[in-house]
Amino acid sequence: MEFKTYHTYFTTNKNHTVIYTGVTSNLRKRIWEHKNKMYPHSFTARYNVDELVYYEAFFDIGEAIAREKQIKGGSRQKKIDLINGFNPLWCDLFEDLE
Repeated sequence: MEFKTYHTYFTTNKNHTVIYTGVTSNLRKRIWEHKNKMYPHSFTARYNVDELVYYEAFFDIGEAIAREKQIKGGSRQKKIDLINGFNPLWCDLFEDLE
């Protein structure tokens, strides 16, 4: 039996001035969509927020959405702390996804 995974993730722009929080059932595809501006009028396209710097995996979509809401309710500093703990150099993790 194959388990579906869901991800809560952060993307940022090249200067790290914007942090976007999202949730998806296909992380690689979703980040590809951000990078290729598939939705040109979206927040991430307008602000060039396409570098994956953080993610968490879940087996339940409800848990992933709850985590996204929890993160969005927190401060910018809490987001920065999560990124620094997971990816201290703020490297774009997209190429590392399978």
